[in-house]
Amino acid sequence: MAKSRIQFVCQNCGTVHTRWAGKCDACGEWNTLVEEGTSGGIGAGPASMRSARKGRVVALTNLSGDIEDAPRIASGIAELDRATGGGFVRGSALLVGGDPGIGKSTLLTQAAAALARHGHRIVYVSGEEAVAQIRLRAQRLGAADTSVELAAETNVEDILATISDGRRPDLVIIDSIQTLWTDLADSAPGTVTQVRSSAQALIRYAKSTGAAIVLVGHVTKEGQIAGPRVVEHMVDGVLYFEGEGGHHYRILRTVKNRFGPTDEIGVFEMSDKGLREVANPSELFLGERSAKAPGAAVFAGMEGTRPVLVEIQALVAPSPLGTPRRAVVGWDSARLSMILAVLEAHCGVRFATHDVYLNVAGGYRITEPAADLAVAAALVSSLTGLALPADCVYFGEISLSGAIRPVAHAQQRLKEAEKLGFGRAVLPAGSGDAVGGIANGSFQPEGLGDLVARIAGPRRSREED
Repeated sequence: MAKSRIQFVCQNCGTVHTRWAGKCDACGEWNTLVEEGTSGGIGAGPASMRSARKGRVVALTNLSGDIEDAPRIASGIAELDRATGGGFVRGSALLVGGDPGIGKSTLLTQAAAALARHGHRIVYVSGEEAVAQIRLRAQRLGAADTSVELAAETNVEDILATISDGRRPDLVIIDSIQTLWTDLADSAPGTVTQVRSSAQALIRYAKSTGAAIVLVGHVTKEGQIAGPRVVEHMVDGVLYFEGEGGHHYRILRTVKNRFGPTDEIGVFEMSDKGLREVANPSELFLGERSAKAPGAAVFAGMEGTRPVLVEIQALVAPSPLGTPRRAVVGWDSARLSMILAVLEAHCGVRFATHDVYLNVAGGYRITEPAADLAVAAALVSSLTGLALPADCVYFGEISLSGAIRPVAHAQQRLKEAEKLGFGRAVLPAGSGDAVGGIANGSFQPEGLGDLVARIAGPRRSREED
C-alpha cells in the first residue's frame, strides 16, 4: 500500500505547500499552514483515482431557448426575502456569515419556522448545539409548535443519508460549515480541505435534488467568512449578517446573488423575542438625532433599490499632538483623507492642527461615494461650531478638483427625505430635474466652495458685526 504523502495547506487562501513554513508565499499570512494528508479527497495523488469511473457524454444545447424565472420559496419574512431577491431559490446554495452571537441562528430558526408553517419540509442540522439547545431557542422565539426537523450531526455522509430518506426537504440549514467533516478527507474539521469537500458534497446534493441549502459560516477578525474564499465562489449567494454589540438592530447584507441584486439589505431589530423586521430603517437611524448639535448632517443614501437616510457625525477639535488623529467609524478612512485634502486645497479650510473624528450613527456602514457632500458639510459644521439645518439632507460625490458630481437615484433619495419630513436638500447641480416636492428648499452648489460659504456665512456675518 502506498504511503500517504504529507502536505501543508494555508488556512487563509488554500495554497498547498510541500513543506511547512512560517509564512504563506501566496497570501503573506503568518502561521496559517496546517499539515494535511493526501490519501484521499482534494489533493490526493493519482493512486486514489484509479477506480474512477469513465465519463459520460453530456448533452449540449445553445443560448436560444425558453427562459423561466428561478422557482423560489418565499419565507414570509419581508426583509429576508428582500435580501435574497424574493426568497430561497430551489436547488441553490446560500452562505450566511456573521460575527459570533450576532443572531445568525436566530434568523434561520425564525425563517425555518415561517416556512414550516406554510407546509414546507425544513431540516435544521446543527454541528455546534445539541437538539435541546435548539428547542430552547425555538421556545423563546415562539417557533416550538412548528414541524421543523432537527438533528445534531457533523458527518456529511450521515447528513446526506438522513435528508435523502423520505420526502425531499425544501430547505436544509447547516449550522455551521466549519464543524462538518467528510470521510473523503483525513484532515481535521474546519481545515481548508474539510470545508471545501463538505461544501462540495452539500452543493452537489442541492443541484441534483432541487432542495435549497443554507450554510452558516464563521467570520474572522477581519470580517471575512473563515476558510478558503473558494467556498464563496461555489455557492449561489453570500449574505453577511452585520451589527454592533451596543446597538439593537441588525443588517442582512447581500454581497453575492446569482438570482437577484447584490446590493440589497434587510434590516432587523433584536429583542428578547427574536428578530423583528424594520420596514422603515430611516426612522431607526434618525430616531435619536439632535437637531441643534453642530457637526451632524443627514445623508440620503441608497442600498440596492431602497433609499436610507442616516446621520453622519463629525467632531473637529484642536489637537495636542504633533500629528493630528483621524478616526473613522462606518466609512472609508482613505476617502475621509481625500475630503480633508480637497477642503484645504480648494476651500481654504484648515484641519492640519485639528483632530478629526467621523462616525456614521447607529453603527451603519456607508460604501457609496455619494456621502462625500454630507461628510464635507458635517466637517465644516463642526469646525465652525454652526449647526446645519435640521430639515436638510445632503448627497453628492466630490471630485479632487472640488467639483460636485451627480449621483444616481436622486429622485428616490428625495422622495424618502420628503416622506420623513425634510423640506430642503443640498445636491449636485445635475440633479435639478429630480428635485420633486422639495424644489423650493433645494440648494445646488456649483462647487464645494459654495457649500462652505453657505455653511460658514452666519459665522462670518457675526465676526464682521
